[in-house]
Amino acid sequence: MIQFLVQGGIVLWIIISLGVVSTVVVIERLLYFKAIAVDEEKLFTRVSASIDKGHYDEALAICDTNVSPLSALMKVGIENRSQSEMVQKEMLRDAAAQEVPRLEAHVGTLGTISNISPLMGLLGTVIGTMRAFGVLGQFGAVSDPSLLAKGVAEALITTVGGICVAVPSVIFYNFLVTKVNSLIIRMENQVNKMILMINGRERGALGARDPMAGAIGVGDSSGLLGSGGMASTGGTVVFGGDVNPGTAPGGRR
Repeated sequence: MIQFLVQGGIVLWIIISLGVVSTVVVIERLLYFKAIAVDEEKLFTRVSASIDKGHYDEALAICDTNVSPLSALMKVGIENRSQSEMVQKEMLRDAAAQEVPRLEAHVGTLGTISNISPLMGLLGTVIGTMRAFGVLGQFGAVSDPSLLAKGVAEALITTVGGICVAVPSVIFYNFLVTKVNSLIIRMENQVNKMILMINGRERGALGARDPMAGAIGVGDSSGLLGSGGMASTGGTVVFGGDVNPGTAPGGRR
């Protein structure tokens, strides 16, 4: 093993360093997603039940006890329940803009490593081949094959090292990108439902106090979804028809 490291030269050490960084990123992201994992349907059901009863403090407490991007967005929606739908959408857009970068942190680094590792392996191959041909050019006919072995070994070892780092990096990069996109879409759908539910309850309460105002509220069909809502468009967070580019990794903008 040590002999391989010596024969691979400086390029192989660079590739190994990229592999270490890639491993650290993967482990950190897996631990992060495990930490924020929550039963979204159960959380939404508990918060919805509290909102239906008008127990907003209880709903906020439930959000505080569940550390996840979804609970953070739901908390923002509940805290701004007395605002107009347009203001609620603005607040949610700002909150989502803060949550998305946390989800995508370091994923771009993993994508970069998956791209440059094979190139570093190719660079080592070229350098090793140049050294092998340099020996031939210096001595002409070589009777001792060991003189060429160092250059050939460096060429082959760095190629293998680059591929060994790139393949797992690509696999985990695609896995993490898919997971992030899935989380964003689920957050948007759940928050949309919660905002509609909050506004529906507020209109119902207004109608109970003022039947005429309640009738006007019920007749208003320009709700969150009717005015564009919040949707995910290829890594873009959209609230009320306005586009707020996300930080999609690997060019997902």
